[in-house]
Amino acid sequence: MKIESRLAQIGSQEEPVTGAVSFPIYQATAFRHPRLGQSTGFDYARTKSPTRAVLEAAAAELESGDAGFACSSGMAALQTIFALFSQGDHLLVSLDLYGGTYRLLERIMSRFGVSASYIDTNDIQALEEAFRPGSTKALLIETPTNPLMMITDIEAVCTWAKGKGILSIVDNTLLTPFFQRPLELGADIIIHSATKYLGGHNDVLAGLIVTKGQELSEQMAFLHNSIGAVLNPQDSWLLMRGMKTLALRMERHQYNATRMAEYLQNHPMVEQVYYPALPEHPGHEIQNKQSSGNTGIFSFKMTDARYIEPILRHVKLIAFAESLGGVESLMTYPAVQTHADIPEEIRRQVGVDDRLLRFSVGIEHIEDLIDDISRAFELAKAEVEGGAANGK
Repeated sequence: MKIESRLAQIGSQEEPVTGAVSFPIYQATAFRHPRLGQSTGFDYARTKSPTRAVLEAAAAELESGDAGFACSSGMAALQTIFALFSQGDHLLVSLDLYGGTYRLLERIMSRFGVSASYIDTNDIQALEEAFRPGSTKALLIETPTNPLMMITDIEAVCTWAKGKGILSIVDNTLLTPFFQRPLELGADIIIHSATKYLGGHNDVLAGLIVTKGQELSEQMAFLHNSIGAVLNPQDSWLLMRGMKTLALRMERHQYNATRMAEYLQNHPMVEQVYYPALPEHPGHEIQNKQSSGNTGIFSFKMTDARYIEPILRHVKLIAFAESLGGVESLMTYPAVQTHADIPEEIRRQVGVDDRLLRFSVGIEHIEDLIDDISRAFELAKAEVEGGAANGK
């Protein structure tokens, strides 16, 4: 069955009593035992909940995994994964990285003796040099990265990691299983900030983990239950509802983002656009090899940092807001928002400077979006040039 059909049918055939095509929200935290030593399969909601169980099974199936785990946020999912590691363990991590992941590693996991090295994960030689025999335990990849859209050859680095006997963890938030399935390319663990494209409506906070292999899945089930950062029934239902339209939304996100990236690429106020769908992008060929489409988010660098504030003030249809992946278009300033926790010297090293904007392109009509940003650009240019003429 094609993925579009599987997405639309999430939870529609699992309700055994009434045949409800929208799986119910089971708000219960406790479940009756038929008798001593017997269970319905549900005992306590932290361990397993009916609504969450349907979501988790769907996530595992869509990602070609063996088990899924729904968490209370993307960061909760990441923390649950990091609980696999112990004092003295070392991780290899994508150089261009979401600021919250960097914060978790450097300000929390470091206190427990877990360290990380930030590497261009397409550079196998750099991975070799950073690898620490006996202590390096995993490779954590974002592809595309956030916000600079760097692409990693998933199959190549996962093959390298398997040769070293370490885990491969891939953040698949930006492409989702509709466009990319890293477990099929050799990864061991998938993570999603399901708040983003999977939920898709800026109304649910959630994270998902999908694992491959029985032993790893059992380890993750133990950690998921023990840590307890699980997704509640209401949000599990909201996430399932969002995922039913994922195929339609991702196709529209991709179309709009590509059109917008092409428009900005030719705008005189824009120095560079970072989007893998563009043939000029350095990861374009790898992206086409391992994915069937492109995400709805990209970044672009203005020619002058003075344009940033008035652009963000003048956009109307596009919201100046954090997050990404919803039906509404959002624009973010990574240097002071999503990546503020990354030291400035590291941010500048990879290109996250004070001229960079990140654009999560929604599903509005593309002409309305282009009109909105064009107007904001014109007003920003007039303000900057006017201020310069007045000696400000």
